[in-house]
Amino acid sequence: MSSKATAEAVAAAAADSYARIVATLIRVTGDWTLAEDCAQEALAQAMERWPRDGVPGNPGGWLMTVARNRATDVLRRVTVERRKLRDLAVLTLSDPGPEVAPGEVVDDRLRLVFTCCHPALSLEARVALTLRTICGVPTGDIARAFLVTESTMTRRLTRAKAKISDARIPYRVPTGPALAERLPGVLAVLYLLFTRGYDADGEPAFAEEAIRLARLLDRLMPGQPDVAGLLALFLLQHSRRDARRDGAGNLRTLDKQDRSRWDHAAIDEGLRVLKTAPGAGPYTLQARIAACHATAATAEATDWPAIAAWYDELAARQPSPVIELNRAVAHGYAYGPAAGLDLLAAARAGGALDRYPLAVAVEADLVARAGEPERAAGLFREAAARSDNGPERRALLHRAEEVSAGVPGGAPPGRP
Repeated sequence: MSSKATAEAVAAAAADSYARIVATLIRVTGDWTLAEDCAQEALAQAMERWPRDGVPGNPGGWLMTVARNRATDVLRRVTVERRKLRDLAVLTLSDPGPEVAPGEVVDDRLRLVFTCCHPALSLEARVALTLRTICGVPTGDIARAFLVTESTMTRRLTRAKAKISDARIPYRVPTGPALAERLPGVLAVLYLLFTRGYDADGEPAFAEEAIRLARLLDRLMPGQPDVAGLLALFLLQHSRRDARRDGAGNLRTLDKQDRSRWDHAAIDEGLRVLKTAPGAGPYTLQARIAACHATAATAEATDWPAIAAWYDELAARQPSPVIELNRAVAHGYAYGPAAGLDLLAAARAGGALDRYPLAVAVEADLVARAGEPERAAGLFREAAARSDNGPERRALLHRAEEVSAGVPGGAPPGRP
């Protein structure tokens, strides 16, 4: 087995199982550092042994076993935690982690999400800890996202884990008023997890994990509109996963996607869940927008006036530069490019979108539809130059070529 194939197999197994392994070991040992170290040790052993022995039939179970054995060795050496050793011993060789039993809606990863999102931690610490522990994002990547050095982020993560230990923050899903208090932070983290999987260069397993956790949360809190709204949003967005790229891996915008390849079972489920989400919370409003796209038979049949109205309400309830940008797109398609350009100018007035490449792409799209192809092509190239996302950059350059060649159409810039 080649080193490249091994690396791909280990990466796939890590994406599927890393969070489960870490969460299980934290539940059993209560030691965050030990859990992460053992999970990393298992991945390192996979890189060493799989080229020689082949990829096991159950990679996640193999990693869980190695990590569990490593944790057992560590605890045995220091002759502590006899109870934890007994708990570790009951994990069977074939068990990659506790499955959710019928009627049981809480699993280790959900407990871990609620622990990472404890209000005793700063918002930055919650996000960083979740990215590291749930998503398995390398510390260096998190540091770059927060514009700090890797050593600084390492210290922050260490302090966050120490605070959880020192404050004896319970490793469980809260109940009663505490559950409602912690819910917004948890939903924000799940949204972050899904986004990391849905982005153009993201890891799809993260999106699927976010959907799984949202389903668990929906079962834990039936009738909670924000939870249902978030789950519906995930399902409707993720239904397009198989149609978002062409055979070469390039992104396909909404108007160019083969809608027969959309996951219509997921769309049906998303629409059913959305019916259980009354009110107008931010996630529910975004789900209603996604539903407008998901139920349009063709791109031309999209109900843009309805989408524009939902964005008006979303911007009123949760104003942000990106929402205002999307609102400009919607109004541009509903009422003409001049309407969109007016709202775009207002959205950019505060300067928050100055470094956002999709703001330039939106202007390019609206300018193209207003009948200025050469200026639009230049703006698409400018947006591509500002983007550090490979698939997104290629899609913007391709659109610049199309506009220069007089190819009509296009689609709202952003996530296809």
